[in-house]
Parts: sequence; C-alpha cells; structure tokens
Amino acid sequence: MSTANATIMSNIGGAIAGAAILGLVFLLGVPGNVFIIWSILARARQRSVTTLLILNLAIADGFLMLLTPFFIVYLAKRSWIFNQALCKVLFYLCCANMYASVLLIMLMSLHRLVAIVWPKRVAALMDHKALTRVLVGLWVLALGLSVPVLVYRKVTTTGNGTTTGNGTTTGNGTEPQSFLCGCEHPQPQYVVMQYCMETVLAFLLPYGVIIGSYMCILRRIRKTRFRRRIRSEKLILAIIVTFGLFWLPYHIINMVQVAATFYPKDSPGKKRLDKIWTSLRALTSTVAFVSSCINPVLYTFAAKSYIRREGLGFMARLFEGTALESSRKGRRSNQNSRDRDKETDEGESLKDKDSDSITTPNASSIIKVVLQKNGK
Repeated sequence: MSTANATIMSNIGGAIAGAAILGLVFLLGVPGNVFIIWSILARARQRSVTTLLILNLAIADGFLMLLTPFFIVYLAKRSWIFNQALCKVLFYLCCANMYASVLLIMLMSLHRLVAIVWPKRVAALMDHKALTRVLVGLWVLALGLSVPVLVYRKVTTTGNGTTTGNGTTTGNGTEPQSFLCGCEHPQPQYVVMQYCMETVLAFLLPYGVIIGSYMCILRRIRKTRFRRRIRSEKLILAIIVTFGLFWLPYHIINMVQVAATFYPKDSPGKKRLDKIWTSLRALTSTVAFVSSCINPVLYTFAAKSYIRREGLGFMARLFEGTALESSRKGRRSNQNSRDRDKETDEGESLKDKDSDSITTPNASSIIKVVLQKNGK
C-alpha cells in the first residue's frame, strides 16, 4: 500500500489540480452553506420536512468545507505534515459526511414519495419529534459505517533517501521522503470489505431507493390531474443528479481497486489496475468534495425569482415556498383521490339504478302473469 500511496502523491499535476479545486470549493462552500443555515434558522418562518433535511445537509457540507484547508496543504506539499490522530479523524469525518449526505437525499426522495403516493400518511411525517429521532439515527448510522477509516488510516513514509531538516533527502538518485495518510489493509479481503461497503451502502443502495421513489412519483403524477412541475421537485432532483455525478468517479475507482485485489500479486492485470486507481484516487476524491459546495449554487438558481424582491431573505422565501408547495400538493392529491372515490361511488350508484330499472319491470310482469293465472 505504501507504493500505491507514493504513486498517488507523486502525481504532481493531479496534486496541483486537486489543491486548486479544493481552494475553489472552500471559497464557495463555506459562505454558501453558512448562508443556507442562517436563512433557515433566522429567516424562514415555516420549516417543512424538506427544509429540515436541507438544513442538515447544509450543516454536514459546511462542516466538511471547514476541513478542506488541511487537504489543500496535503496536496500542495504532497506530504502529510500533521499527526496520525488528525489523519484518522479528518478522513473519518469526510467518510461520515459521504454517508450522511446520501442518506439525507434518500430521505428527501422518500418523503416526496409518501407526500404524493400516500398523502394521507404525510401528517405522520410532519411530526418534528419523529423527524428528529430519524435524523439522530441517520447520523449515528453514518458515524458507525465510517469506523473502518479510523481503523485502517495510518501515516506512512515513502522515499529511500536520507531526510534533511527541511523534509527533503540528499544523495544521488534517491527519492525525497514524504508522509502519506492512507489506508493500510493487512489483508486484501479488508480492501474488498471497506470499499465494497462504501460503494454499496453509500451509492448503489440509496440511489436504487431514490430512482425507485422517483419512478413511483412520476407514475403517480401521470395518473392524477395534478401534472404541473413543482419548484421543490426540480430542486431535489437537481441535488440528486449533481451528487451522483460528482461521487460516481470515486466509487468507480473503489471498484477498480477492489478488482485489483483478485489478481495475482505480480500479474500484468493487477499492475494495470493498480496504476489506474493510484493515479486517479486523489483526483476523484477531490472531485467528490465539489458536491458539498454545489448545493448553495443550485438553491440560488432555484430562488432567482425571489432575489430582487426579497433581498437577503430570498433563500428563506424559497424554503417557505417548498413548504407551501408540499402542503398544496398533499391537499390536491387528497382532493384527487376523493374525486376518484366520488366518481367511483357515482358510477356504482348509477349501475344500481340501472339494475333497479331493469329488474322492476320484470317483477311487475311476473306479478301480472300470476294474477292472470289466478283469474283475479
């Protein structure tokens, strides 16, 4: 693993590009997510379930953005200059953010599903105490699933030269010594366990739930009279798509690294796959950070109609609008279901009347026949 990590950090172009991307992410993400948190807590008068989920997502992303300076220094110096405790804790928090973010987005999708397909049950989801318990459980789950990072992250050294006082080495043909914060797995099966767990539980499984939810939502909308596109629906869909696009390369590299463990140690296939994941691991991890700063940009585009009228309160008006749209959507879905039930009842009553009109003459004719036979 040390050789692989040395290859990652020896990619000068990737390290410089990653540091530049993280610098931009920090400049956009910190003020953007802080503004979202302030808008919801200080300016929003109505806090829907979607708004509270967005608040938790902004808290997770904003906290992650505060950690980016450590990773900027890491990429710029191509050496971990901090201690091992920070190596474990910082990457552990990054992994927890990954799990929490995708689980929060999954909850948004499930809430929209219930609000549209089962509108009568949405009142149970509006209970803030129940939502608080769900959110606490979500954060505990995210922190628990990230434990392998605490176990396997370690600071290792690379380079075989003699270290001088400024961190470089002397001697002919020797490689400068550097410190790397990477995962050190004692056995290949631990590589498979950690990265398969990340890809399945933080990407494939939640995205399967998200896609299934939106397929049900679209099918339901087509069956009802309420076909107008809703701003909050578009906003959540944009969050889902951007999160997937920025995290997909990271999980692809996870699977490349897992595939490399199934090859014999010195086989050409293993060398080829190791070269792929070691050269792209740093870049794909950096790109994944972008997902945490892009949401405020999406919110701003969604709320552009409020900016001129509301000033700094435009974001709060957006979130209040999503709350109103959710309630209207629930009422309209209920009305649609009531209308369908009413139409069904009217249809059944008409059938009953028709059957009565058919059976009544038959009954009277039978009575007449009996009377004629009796001669009365």
